Amino acid sequence: MSQALSPLILAREVNELLYQRGVAAGLSELQARILAGRLAQYEGEVEPLIDPALKHLAHPGLLADGPRAAERIAQAVAEGEHIGILTDYDVDGITSHVVIRRTLNELFGVPEQRLHSLIGHRIHDGYGISLPLVERTLKLSPRPSLVITADCGSSDELRIARLREAGIDVVVSDHHALPIEGPPPSAYATVNPTRSDCDYPDATIAGCMVAWLLMSLTRSTLVEMGILPSSVPKLSAWLSYVALGTVADCVSLGASAINRAVVRHGLNLINRMNEPCWRAMAERLGEDSVPFNAETLGFQMGPRINARSRLDDPYAALHFMLATDDGVAQRHLQVLDDDNQSRKAIEADMAEQARALASTALAADEPIIIVYLEDGHPGVQGIVASRLVQSYGRPTVVLTPAAEAGMLTGSGRSIEALHLREALQRAYELAPESLPRFGGHRGAAGVGVPHERLDEFRTALIQAVSEQLRGMELVPRLFTDGELQGHQLQLATLDEIDALGPYGREFDAPLFAGQFLIERVRPVGDGSHLMMELSLQRQSWKAIWFRAIKPGDVPPFSEGDMVHCAYKLNRNRFRGRESLQLMIEHAHPL
Repeated sequence: MSQALSPLILAREVNELLYQRGVAAGLSELQARILAGRLAQYEGEVEPLIDPALKHLAHPGLLADGPRAAERIAQAVAEGEHIGILTDYDVDGITSHVVIRRTLNELFGVPEQRLHSLIGHRIHDGYGISLPLVERTLKLSPRPSLVITADCGSSDELRIARLREAGIDVVVSDHHALPIEGPPPSAYATVNPTRSDCDYPDATIAGCMVAWLLMSLTRSTLVEMGILPSSVPKLSAWLSYVALGTVADCVSLGASAINRAVVRHGLNLINRMNEPCWRAMAERLGEDSVPFNAETLGFQMGPRINARSRLDDPYAALHFMLATDDGVAQRHLQVLDDDNQSRKAIEADMAEQARALASTALAADEPIIIVYLEDGHPGVQGIVASRLVQSYGRPTVVLTPAAEAGMLTGSGRSIEALHLREALQRAYELAPESLPRFGGHRGAAGVGVPHERLDEFRTALIQAVSEQLRGMELVPRLFTDGELQGHQLQLATLDEIDALGPYGREFDAPLFAGQFLIERVRPVGDGSHLMMELSLQRQSWKAIWFRAIKPGDVPPFSEGDMVHCAYKLNRNRFRGRESLQLMIEHAHPL
């Protein structure tokens, strides 16, 4: 098996002009350094980034096809049509589904019996408007005359055409990159901020945000038509769901004032604990988990919701999010939690196999790792790919057999320097028959590959990635925000850092570098984690390094050693008391 490579610990480059503008705007030296270390090319206003607020949201009417889509949905509401809600099965899709369904039912008064939830099964149906999902829609009785999609549909022209032929209008809302030929012509409307003719100022918003904007525009349309009174509530309460979907889908929280505002406002709503799903999660995580932050959404809630669709049908996740009773929410959360534990076991086994297979690509110094796991579970491909990216600093695609005979399905994860969706587009141009299906973003993508053309696909993608990376050295990299002085290692500094949040993709939580003396070190948990006490200038702090070693291995350093660490600051809550804890990302003896 290939061992994980030791990462390079590098200081971030600081945008000096942005640093000065941050200080002038009232940021502390540390906050200005953090901001300027994440937005190298940013030239926009500083205030929307440092004080995210809903006033920075752009009007939904700027979305291409937005008014047309809203008018069609308003017509369906007014005329009592049956409406299908067809969304992806991941967190972005589930939260989109909740936004659309709750809006139609609770705000627009569409009865439950006229709403049809259509969510594909990851393994049996596949992504998007799949053929099995189309067949399921056509068998509904009564059949919906309108289908609203969210987080999918932009690349599904053939299936949309089938629905249209059956007399069903399809309104697509999505945020994934459109095919080169443009929006699906058979769709009644396609609302997608990545459209070349779209005037909405931010193409990085998540699918759930596109759905929220579309339903907000539909509300305005219904009010203008006189079908709803102007007193009907706006959709701001649903931004709690949008915050979860935005964080979990790993869209940009860097230069996007809109994404930052939505997550900041949504977290405030979540922490009011008004909904059973939030209360159930808080009870599951323990009283010390509240208030939730973006990390809670990304690493606690998101994986549990995703785990259900990775291993089975996703409806338990939908029922959990829609629960109106705490007991019901807790029962569904138990199902999600059990699935998440199963997912972890499957992931560990697949990651071990994938690392063994990665040795060939590493030995050949290939710029991308492509592994095929014959017995792998398709629901865990993306997580395993992420693990390999972390270990080896190279983009990775993990493939497993698909439900369709003769086909492989795969998930890819990228590094900062590579636009994975563009690399796949180039691979398709080089070998179109080896890549009949693909889609995704800069950092993540999905593929469908005929088994007999696996070698052809591998060759084409390696060439495509090589063209982008141009011989760049590929090793894991940890970018830090420099050193903290001993007097800065306190909870007040963490308050300072938190005030600049939310943190997420393209606005990583601050990571610092420093040298410490090890006072104590011992394995904990299953033996793979190291609990430490570190000291500097006669002060000491508790620290923990997760997955530092293999269970049974000896720690790479001893008490009395000096170590160079890359670490984050963490607020450790225990029985209502708070203390500072260092979260070690990497450490090596000096």
